[in-house]
Amino acid sequence: MNYSILAQAAGGSQGMIYQVVMWVGIIGVFYFFMIRPQQKKQKEQKELLNNLKKGDQVVTIGGIHARVYTVEEATVTLELDKGVKLTVEKSAISRTIAG
Repeated sequence: MNYSILAQAAGGSQGMIYQVVMWVGIIGVFYFFMIRPQQKKQKEQKELLNNLKKGDQVVTIGGIHARVYTVEEATVTLELDKGVKLTVEKSAISRTIAG
């Protein structure tokens, strides 16, 4: 079975050690360049949605620029122009604009 692999590792097989180190390195690079930044971005997006308040200028994922009119648990009502309102899911808010 896998006893030969264990025997090689115990015997100090340099090739096996280098291969394990290489795989650990690949996984480490993958984590730091792919997974970690994505988690950070998701955390920032969640904070943005939780901190929305009336009057904030926002852009939706569809590219609509509007001002937040009301914020509810799962939805946000946006005011596109005076008297023109649109209700969208909170997750449809892409970013805020300094206004």
